[in-house]
Amino acid sequence: MTRLTIPTEKPPYVVKEEPLGNAKHVKIIGIGAGASGINMIRTLRKNLTNYEFVVYEKNDKVGGTWFENRYPGCRCDVPSHNYQFSWRPNPAWSNFFSPAEEIEQYLNETCEEEHMLDSIKTRHRVSGAWWDEHRGLWDLNVVNLETGEEFKDQANFIIDGSGILNNWKWPDIPNLESYKGDLIHTANWPKDFDYANKTVAIIGNGSSGIQLLPAIQTDVQKLYHFIRTPTWVIPPRIMTMKMMGGPAKDMISQIELDDKENFSPAQIEKFKKDPAFYRKFVKAIERDISGVFPVLLNGGPVQKFAQSKTVEYMTAMLGGDEKLCKALIPQFPLGARRMTPAPGYLEAVRAPNTELVTGGISSVVPEGIQLESGEIIKLDVIICATGFDNTFVPRFPLVGRYGNVQERMKAETPKAYMSCALPGVPNYFTSLGPNAPIGHGSVLTLLEHIARYVARVIGKCQTEGIKAVAPSDAAVEDYARHVAAFMPRTAWAAPGARSWFKGSGGAADAPVTALHPGSRLHFFHMLERFRGEDWDYVYDDGGGANPGRNRFHYLGNGFSTMELDPGFDSTWYLDEEADSKL
Repeated sequence: MTRLTIPTEKPPYVVKEEPLGNAKHVKIIGIGAGASGINMIRTLRKNLTNYEFVVYEKNDKVGGTWFENRYPGCRCDVPSHNYQFSWRPNPAWSNFFSPAEEIEQYLNETCEEEHMLDSIKTRHRVSGAWWDEHRGLWDLNVVNLETGEEFKDQANFIIDGSGILNNWKWPDIPNLESYKGDLIHTANWPKDFDYANKTVAIIGNGSSGIQLLPAIQTDVQKLYHFIRTPTWVIPPRIMTMKMMGGPAKDMISQIELDDKENFSPAQIEKFKKDPAFYRKFVKAIERDISGVFPVLLNGGPVQKFAQSKTVEYMTAMLGGDEKLCKALIPQFPLGARRMTPAPGYLEAVRAPNTELVTGGISSVVPEGIQLESGEIIKLDVIICATGFDNTFVPRFPLVGRYGNVQERMKAETPKAYMSCALPGVPNYFTSLGPNAPIGHGSVLTLLEHIARYVARVIGKCQTEGIKAVAPSDAAVEDYARHVAAFMPRTAWAAPGARSWFKGSGGAADAPVTALHPGSRLHFFHMLERFRGEDWDYVYDDGGGANPGRNRFHYLGNGFSTMELDPGFDSTWYLDEEADSKL
């Protein structure tokens, strides 16, 4: 029996009466006005046309992490002149490692002088986002934190720059709320808090804890330092640069610094007046930072050498004290937890008024902390240097094609496409998503590369008639398999080492979710090209003409925006360097 095939009639195709290259209007909503959101404003200005960008920021001011973190001793552990935007150099940094208030000032001045504040709505928090497949739009709920009013907004694209180091959390200790004294988190430090002559506990020895301890130790009466895992405290960075003989060694010898690593006034003036020397200095330090990756490769000669020198340094700074060395010097590889330069920390741990506590905490009681041994330590102040929620679970319902991303992130290991896009979540990008290079040197220049990548994707959608774009499930799964196979090569995945680099709240044997599987330059190289084959597309419907969602509808009326722009060199292809731009 012969089956008859009845041809289905396609809707008539209508040519788009616009030139190739015309950019459709899109609205973009950004979340967070920390370094990521600030840089994104500038990147979109430089790379896109015909768009609207609104950034919702929950705090009173811009700055993100550097607005929120203001505990004594807070500073960046990346050299100052590399912890800045490449497009906004600051030769006037006061110290080799910038204090928090100086970084916050830098970000504020950048916003003001680059006229960015009109794009930012402070005291506004996104409370939910829902993808509408038919319209190709995000519907958002936003709360005005000044008035309490909740209102709706919509956008073609969301760029989530809320970060992973500003959603602080209390430690999971029973009866924490029962404490009657001052209970403080380092990321929510009370202004002008007086800790002098008090009995103080610092819980945690991550970067916040080891910066805070030497800053307050000399002023408190008694300091109890509670830790549960040793951590690597590396020698001063300048000493390390000289010892390892890296690219910065010769430049460091030409720089005037005092014993607290402050730049001399003459040095700052030279940076301002000699741009060539300043740039040479910045690039030398950057090369040194980018060359750290071999230290993290398990069993390699660089790691062995660096680890042996770090053990020597820590032992010397601890005065060879057997008890302190056993408690503080890790047995896991160098780099399994974040390597932190901590001037004064090891010396402060040895001070007569400091007591290191490694025994487990049973609970908090009204007068202090009760140990598992039953002993109660009476305290005036408990300071929790216990970090942030690094689970990558969105802070609001984010509902894409597969439902609420919050539920999916809680149920399985977080996965992303090259850290900046999620499967089944169209037109959504994140600056520092799962397996981003957060531990790979200066995050500010990393954000620049991510922002340019995101801008290229949005620009493609604007000019090629794409309504929705998301990484394919297969591409994300393949990328996740590569990450999982690569990480055991590194110290980050060391079994038995608790770290916020890992999922499941930093559990010792959890997979690495917070770091990129490669070096800093490897990440930059990876984002150079947009792999269109890894993405799924939904095309525009032609504005009602309904050309069957033809992917080539954007080709338009046969003309190019290039030839219609009187300021464009329409014979650029005759230039000698044209063939070098492949």
